[in-house]
Amino acid sequence: MPTPVRRVVTGHDKNGRSVFISDGAAPCVYVPPRTPNVSLIDLWLTESAPASNAGNADATAKPLQLLPPKNGTVVRILELPPDKERDYSGTKEYFKGMGAGQGVLDEKGKRHPGMHKTNTVDYIVILSGEIWALMDDTEVLLRPGDCLIQRGTNHAWSNRSDKPCRFVAVLVDAAPLAAAV
Repeated sequence: MPTPVRRVVTGHDKNGRSVFISDGAAPCVYVPPRTPNVSLIDLWLTESAPASNAGNADATAKPLQLLPPKNGTVVRILELPPDKERDYSGTKEYFKGMGAGQGVLDEKGKRHPGMHKTNTVDYIVILSGEIWALMDDTEVLLRPGDCLIQRGTNHAWSNRSDKPCRFVAVLVDAAPLAAAV
């Protein structure tokens, strides 16, 4: 089971005064069926830019999707166990369970079973543990406090340590790259 994340959300009352509208465990959690030690927890979504702060509805009151809404954003916390504790045999189902069953996984390079590409700009900040960010031919080790700006690249995560890695990811919808000539 994932470590719960306390989510405190602000809003406005009927008089326009600032209030706390929720305070508790973030409700939008995805745990892949075959890898119960992996978790994605969506904290908030926006549907457009500029975002709307109207209303007090929970933007995450829907099934978790890998990608942010068109022209929107998603902020989430991921917890990835050490590679030796992961079952990669269900990777396609893992992505399918997040609404990304088609066109996300890289089938050509096979550098890592989790290689994938999204039309997003991702801001990644490591909270605890460490993780290798893999590109097509290179990799870099990220530790707590490090930030990675992932710009629509083919990528994967490899935790070669003995402890889980927890990180924040803010995904922003982006235009697809034109095919290389």
